[in-house]
Amino acid sequence: MAEDALPASARDLGTVLAETRRRLNAAGLGEAALDARLIVEHFSMTQRIDALRDPALLLDARTVAAIMAAVERRLAGTPVHRILGYRDFYGLRLALSPETLEPRPDTETLVEAVLAELAGVVARKRDCAILDLGTGTGAIALALLAALPQARACGVDLSAEAARTAIGNATRLGMDGRFTAHVSNWFRDVTGVFDAIVSNPPYITSREMRELPVEVAGHDPHLALDGGADGLDAYRVIAAGAGAHLDRDGVVGVEIGSRQKTDVVAVFAAHGFSLRSAARDLAGHDRALVFGL
Repeated sequence: MAEDALPASARDLGTVLAETRRRLNAAGLGEAALDARLIVEHFSMTQRIDALRDPALLLDARTVAAIMAAVERRLAGTPVHRILGYRDFYGLRLALSPETLEPRPDTETLVEAVLAELAGVVARKRDCAILDLGTGTGAIALALLAALPQARACGVDLSAEAARTAIGNATRLGMDGRFTAHVSNWFRDVTGVFDAIVSNPPYITSREMRELPVEVAGHDPHLALDGGADGLDAYRVIAAGAGAHLDRDGVVGVEIGSRQKTDVVAVFAAHGFSLRSAARDLAGHDRALVFGL
């Protein structure tokens, strides 16, 4: 339903929210109610409580038009957070760009696993240096910095736009004094040593790439998804280069696919690393591994 087809009565907050939910439900979207709420709240600049307390609140024509345009994009397969332009991750609101992977809750498993290892480092050194490989939005590094005020981080990404996005997120979060980002092909332009090297690398096999749903394949950058024929290309690069940039007693933390634990452990073992800890996501799948030398 286009905005100009809506009767005046349909311009109140409650009715617009109900219509948005109805259209997304009719399309069979799995999280239609949540997506509808996020879209309406974002474009109307309201909060959840507003729809409960004042559903008769009138929205102007421009706002309703923006909501209906967002609905059309969602119905066409654009993920809701791409429409909003941001994603919340570990309590942080992170701007997205076309060259960044949309950070997802599974990756918070890696943040928690690495934090558990870094607590001792911070207590001992009163400092902590982190390298985030393939930083994207800066999600992993910035989440670690938020939890560790003594820490500093460097993010690298092959995409200049991704590096700029990460810097912008750090600035908005007041962490720009502790976070830097630049373009590098993995370790190529990295100098120095770090207490932790972290990464959510591409780990989907090239065959699986052809089977991805359009919401992923059509919107997340393939550079951040495609892990090669067996999904392990990035792990081989990280395992081969990490030792030269890891401080004594430092750790390497990586996110993995749910069936990759044995293979990734073997890749790191071939370069002298031993598994220090493994963590599962909320669905019970293997999701994060932490290694040491």
